[in-house]
Amino acid sequence: MTSHAGCTCRHRAAGGSRCNHLAVLKNWWQSQDKLIITSVSGLLIAAGWSVGRFGFSPLLADLLMVSATVVAGYRIAMSAWHALRFRVLGINALVTLAAVGATVIGEYWESAVVTFLFSLGSYLEARTLDKTRDALRKLMELAPQVAHVRKGEEEAEVPAEEVQKGDLVIVRPGEKIPVDGKVVKGQASVNQAAITGESLAVEKTVGDPVFSGTINEAGYLEIETERSGEDTTFARIIELVEEAQQEKARSQQLLENFARYYTPGIIAVSALTCLVTKNPITALTLLVIACPGALVIATPVSIVAGIGNAARQGVLIKGGEHLERAGKIQVVVLDKTGTLTQGRPQVTGCWVNRGTEAEMLLKAAAVEKLSEHPLAKPVVEQAAEKGRVPEATDFQLLPGHGVMAMVAGKKVCVGNRRLMREQGIAIDALIEERMAAEETAGRTAAIVAEGQEILGVIFIADVPREDAVTLVSRLKRIGVEKVVMLTGDNQRTARAIADQLGIDEFRAEMLPEEKVAVVKSLRQEGRVVAMVGDGINDTPAMAAADVGIAMGAAGTDVAMETADLVLMADRLSKLPYAIGLSRQTLRNIKQNVTFAVLVVLVLLLGVIGEAVVLASGMLAHEASVLLVILNAMRLLKYREAPPAPVKG
Repeated sequence: MTSHAGCTCRHRAAGGSRCNHLAVLKNWWQSQDKLIITSVSGLLIAAGWSVGRFGFSPLLADLLMVSATVVAGYRIAMSAWHALRFRVLGINALVTLAAVGATVIGEYWESAVVTFLFSLGSYLEARTLDKTRDALRKLMELAPQVAHVRKGEEEAEVPAEEVQKGDLVIVRPGEKIPVDGKVVKGQASVNQAAITGESLAVEKTVGDPVFSGTINEAGYLEIETERSGEDTTFARIIELVEEAQQEKARSQQLLENFARYYTPGIIAVSALTCLVTKNPITALTLLVIACPGALVIATPVSIVAGIGNAARQGVLIKGGEHLERAGKIQVVVLDKTGTLTQGRPQVTGCWVNRGTEAEMLLKAAAVEKLSEHPLAKPVVEQAAEKGRVPEATDFQLLPGHGVMAMVAGKKVCVGNRRLMREQGIAIDALIEERMAAEETAGRTAAIVAEGQEILGVIFIADVPREDAVTLVSRLKRIGVEKVVMLTGDNQRTARAIADQLGIDEFRAEMLPEEKVAVVKSLRQEGRVVAMVGDGINDTPAMAAADVGIAMGAAGTDVAMETADLVLMADRLSKLPYAIGLSRQTLRNIKQNVTFAVLVVLVLLLGVIGEAVVLASGMLAHEASVLLVILNAMRLLKYREAPPAPVKG
């Protein structure tokens, strides 16, 4: 027989309609089953109480109570059974034991109320806990479904995941960008909140990168596809957030291990209580109220809420363990170029020792154009205005020193004093004096030498980021003890930047391996250290730190894979927010754990003093779980306090 699904024939219309109705009914039941079960159980209890209260039929009243127990308790018992098959003895098993025990001894009211309250609590927990995952759900809703691909003169609408690398994608106003790629035509204002957490639109034009999941608010774009489907930055963000919310924090693992032994212990104590007191109700009450439900959920619900909030603000925290460590950061170590500074240096001037300025710039550019260092680009751009840049061969990159290559048959070196010393090139007093004056003003000196003679010096300045001025005070306000800057620049330039930004400590003329050594030495002092960099050049130092933080990592696979925390936006303001949220999450976990333990102790005292009965014990237990979840949900509203205005 042919299925009704997808029927379009008129004579099958009625059957198709029935199929649709059944599918809708099934989906509705799956989404509302907990509410329905709880409601039916509650109605049966109300009916049973009414029948017994007005003396109609004690037997009918008991039957209604037992029915309420079965309705609410069936799923609880099945969950307990499935858990036991995997040797897990949890709250469902304890509630099932309590309900069965109460029914066996004829306490039908108690068994019905216990299962009803647990079912109601489970429903409310699911509703409130679901809100902690709203951030991820909202992210997933932003995932683009279709793309408009131009092939020749024709345009076709295809599923976003089927777009191929190199395809030309058309994005009109109001549409979501379905791929990662580069703009080849057009200009538009793009809302990148899904990637970076920034609410203000960014202007995109030819040559600019764009990301899947962002929205074209105004304008027209033609994009050459670089990545699509599961390979896009947006898809990786969702995947990382999902993995992070499932990863367990160390404190969560400890609590779960504790509960593994605690729960059987409570069963043993309850059995012993029944034997000693000869009061099964007291034993069953002890069984229920001592359940570590609130204690077990105390950590994971805070972790999920914290990671969800962070994701919504463009901060990826790789998991509970990383979030916990970030909440304990005492020292923040920052790379200078591209992290504390804008990473867009400019040539501010030149000093010529031999020949002309144009000759020096062109020879320096011939070598620098083969380099990927941030200071290379402004030299090449400045030289391009002077003439044609010659070709270079035998290029060598010397990290922390500079670069050198053969230009027109002669060796040309561009770098710092260390490079000149290694090559045996002397720096006379006049050159040193001129360099010192510029470096004191915060400019970097790139010495250019041909053979054994210095042609001159190129001075380059990289302006500090606007939000770097308030960074140190904001980090101190949330509890960071020390801020350290590492740079390959000389002492004078480093000091000028450090003084301008209020940095506590700086290390200059650092090689990559020396940056790693600094991070390790700070950790050996017993401090929790975070290393902040661009996620590529600073990867060794980030890996050596307790917490590696990559900044401005949108579209950078290496940064997203290697760092523990990823700041998608290229903004320092996200750093205090990320650390502050992690600290607040740790405080939230401690509050939840303390509250959960106190509730259990108070209820235990209540049972001993016969002030707590089975139903009220279950009500207090479920209320404690809900309060723990509601407290964790406060993390969804966490915002860093605005910085104090800069004086002067």
